[in-house]
Amino acid sequence: MSGLSLHKKLEENIGLLIFGILFVSSLGGLVQILPLLNQDMTEAAKNTRVYSALELTGRDIYIREGCSVCHSQQVRPLIAEIERYGPYSRAEEFIYDRPFLWGSKRTGPDLHRVGGKFSDDWHRVHLVDPRAVVSESIMPGYPWLARRNATQAGNIVAKMRGLRYLGHPYSDEDIEAAPGQLEGLKEIDALIVYLQRLGTAYTGERSQ
Repeated sequence: MSGLSLHKKLEENIGLLIFGILFVSSLGGLVQILPLLNQDMTEAAKNTRVYSALELTGRDIYIREGCSVCHSQQVRPLIAEIERYGPYSRAEEFIYDRPFLWGSKRTGPDLHRVGGKFSDDWHRVHLVDPRAVVSESIMPGYPWLARRNATQAGNIVAKMRGLRYLGHPYSDEDIEAAPGQLEGLKEIDALIVYLQRLGTAYTGERSQ
C-alpha cells in the first residue's frame, strides 16, 4: 500500500484515524517518561532543596500566568537538547515540585537550565517587554508583575504548611518568617528569583 493510499484510508476511516492519533501521542509520551523510569524518584540530588518563600511565590506566579503552556521544564536525554539547553533533567531534581511542570509544548525554549544564564536585569526587561531584548520574540509582555506586590500572589503561610504536610521539610521558623521575605517586593522580583533557581541544583551527585 502506497503512502498516499494509506493516508486516504486513514482520512476515510474515523476509527483508524483515532487509533493513529492515540498511537503517535503515546509514542511522544513514552519518549518523555521512559528515561525517568531508570532514575531514583525518591531521593533528592545533593544540592536540591525546598523552595524558599520567595521562590515558591515566584513559582505560583509562573503557574498562574500560564508560562508552563509555552515553556517545558524537562531537558530530554537527546544530543540536540543537551547541546542547546545543558545537562538533561534528572528525576531527583523535581522531588520538591508540586505540581511537576515538565510540559511538552515548546512555543518558547525549555527553561529547566535557565537559572544563571541571564542577569536579573535581563529577565526584568524581558518579562515587561520581550522584544526589547529578543527582537523576534512572540512572547507577550507581563508589565503588571512590576506593579503588583509579591504578597498579593497568595497566602504563603498556608501554602508552606500544606507542603509540609506533604513531606516538604519546612520548619516552624521557615513558615513564620515567610511573609517577611515578601515584604517590599513585587511579583516580578519573585518570578525572577524562581527563574534563577531553575536547574542550578544538579551537580551529578546525590544527597547523603
